[in-house]
Amino acid sequence: MTTTDAQATETMFTAGELYDRVLSGEPLFILDVRNADEYKRMRVEGHRNLESVNIPYFEFIEDEDGMCARVPADREVLVICAKEGSSQYVAGLLQERGIKAGYLQGGFVSWGNFYDVREVVSADWGTIVQIARPARGDLSFALVSDGKAALIDPLRHIDVYQQALADAGAELTHIFDTHVHADHISGGPALSQASGAPYYVHAYDAIHPIDMLPATIAYTSMEDGQQFSVGQITITAIWYPGHTLGQMNYLATAPDGGRYLFTGDGIFLRSFGRPDLGGRGEAWTPMLYDSMFRRLPPYLTAETMILPAHFSTIDEDAGGGIFAEPYSTLLTHNDALRPRTLEEFSAFVLSHLPVFPPEYVEIKRVNIGLSTPTEEQASELELGKNICALAE
Repeated sequence: MTTTDAQATETMFTAGELYDRVLSGEPLFILDVRNADEYKRMRVEGHRNLESVNIPYFEFIEDEDGMCARVPADREVLVICAKEGSSQYVAGLLQERGIKAGYLQGGFVSWGNFYDVREVVSADWGTIVQIARPARGDLSFALVSDGKAALIDPLRHIDVYQQALADAGAELTHIFDTHVHADHISGGPALSQASGAPYYVHAYDAIHPIDMLPATIAYTSMEDGQQFSVGQITITAIWYPGHTLGQMNYLATAPDGGRYLFTGDGIFLRSFGRPDLGGRGEAWTPMLYDSMFRRLPPYLTAETMILPAHFSTIDEDAGGGIFAEPYSTLLTHNDALRPRTLEEFSAFVLSHLPVFPPEYVEIKRVNIGLSTPTEEQASELELGKNICALAE
């Protein structure tokens, strides 16, 4: 059915409303009018019912009728540009032709910087809150108990975490990075400066793996098996070398017996973290094998909830925008974790390594204080989806 002029409307969507639509799995048609290079590097992704088409804005300027004719007239269309103005203009052109068109408030910038905050667990002892940056597939978590809070893998925009803890009425007492990240700039050091809470990473990660220069940021070194208390929650640090030399997993144990493993880039819901970001894929792959099949299993039960630092596709959503699931469920569909010999594992890993983004070398420098980017430079470094997992 073709939409009539009377039915056509030009609607503004916020990034939060867009994310709700993406999670719902309802049919969604996105017209992205950024240039082709920007679109290729990063775009809105979702379930199979999300259809995305790139027609650069300048093509509408050159041929309004021809480009509008390429847009389906019987569907609701969401137009996205870099900062809003161009998409609002194109949405107006479509609306004039009877197409129900909306545009994204703030453009792709707002989508790229959008954070989603959801409770994963709510219990008498406290809460676990997931803080996601959907455009990049980045995940971080807050553990809150008895007015105390710990953050795990906080992302760059620290105001989101400060607001979440203020809403919970909790004092930040611990900041943990599972490792010094390569795909995004950590908010851990800035949060530590702002709050006085210690920032924890393993000392092996406080050296740039390529430059071999030591960190200049303030941090507290972690040790394998070290334990921390956050209210009623006990957190155990588990050394898991392979993705980085200092990768740590954090096992949170609640008084009701609940077990929650924050795996960083150690284990994802559909894959696991690549071992080559330090430039030593062949050397680090055997360490990753040892971590995955010997070091970690003693800490795992079938019911242990796995909470990773990234997701690759929205299909990993376990329901309600939560990217976490019991270890027993993960094993049913994460074929990358199936038992292999070291030789088989090494062959599998080294044949599934995606492209190495050159930005990752600089992000590592930023995260240990060797470089201080401007806001514009930081945004440019983080542009694009994370590719910390093996390629399928």
